[in-house]
Amino acid sequence: MDALQDLGVKLTELPHDKLAKLDLPERLLEAVKETKRITSNGALRRQRQYLGSLMREVETAPIIDQIKRWEGKHTEENAYFHQLERLRTRLLEDEHSLSAFLQDYPQADSQQLRTLIRNHHREMAANKPPKSSRELFRLLREITEPKAAQVELPEQD
Repeated sequence: MDALQDLGVKLTELPHDKLAKLDLPERLLEAVKETKRITSNGALRRQRQYLGSLMREVETAPIIDQIKRWEGKHTEENAYFHQLERLRTRLLEDEHSLSAFLQDYPQADSQQLRTLIRNHHREMAANKPPKSSRELFRLLREITEPKAAQVELPEQD
């Protein structure tokens, strides 16, 4: 029960846009918003207990999973980012790896990738901040997004 109350408290610490993405029941969402407005310690304690009781009626696994993703503690997401970092390093260090990457991801813009790689080498030679390296990482993340996010759901009749 304490764990559910702690989860409710975590929900109160989230911004409104992230709360909307969680698809919480309306009663719980209203209780979370009300908790954010309370300043009195006693009332806050009672409201947190109320949140804990509301959390018993909700499937908490998806909520916990999403909060961990937002906190950067989700193992799959961390592994994905490490894979992207290794890919970026390979592309920056080995000129032949770009052609292999383009074979795996034909939708990628080869000219944009080449430009970012060339700009990275210029920045390193001039001791400038790695702006192109960061842009390359963002582009690689867009190109290699997990396939599940790209799959369209079938229409229901």
